[in-house]
Amino acid sequence: MPSTHDLRRRIKSVSSTSQITKAMQMVAASKMRKAQEAALTTRPFAQLLYRIQRHATTHARDFTHPLLQVREVRKRGVILVGTDKGLCGALNSNLFRLVAQFDPATTLFIAAGKRAAQFIAHTGRQLVAEFTFSDTPRFDEARPIASFARELFLKGEVDQVQV
Repeated sequence: MPSTHDLRRRIKSVSSTSQITKAMQMVAASKMRKAQEAALTTRPFAQLLYRIQRHATTHARDFTHPLLQVREVRKRGVILVGTDKGLCGALNSNLFRLVAQFDPATTLFIAAGKRAAQFIAHTGRQLVAEFTFSDTPRFDEARPIASFARELFLKGEVDQVQV
């Protein structure tokens, strides 16, 4: 049976670990809130862009662009953006559960993040490209991913790309 001193030391250790974990959760929640706010501030721009694109395609009858082709989906490209750091395990789990629903025979995967690439490789799915981000991703880091996905679509290797 442990002594009183050992029990007190163990209680203090558990208490310290609890405080550290709580602080880490608060930091992760703060970062998540900032990321959500940043994403929400781009929503009006995205909606305007969508309206402009819809207006242009409905009013310009002779306008055709290869990226606006609607094809029968035989092969799909999926860009999986996973988290590599922080207390976002549930986010990765939910993303991976969703990805597991795609048919591996008709889906090509592009991974953004180490954990995303590891999951795809571990499940035996076809990983065609892997990209990494810095801790605070910037637009210029997303450009190579978009370019790669665009090339897959234009070459006819995929009929649809999803993020």
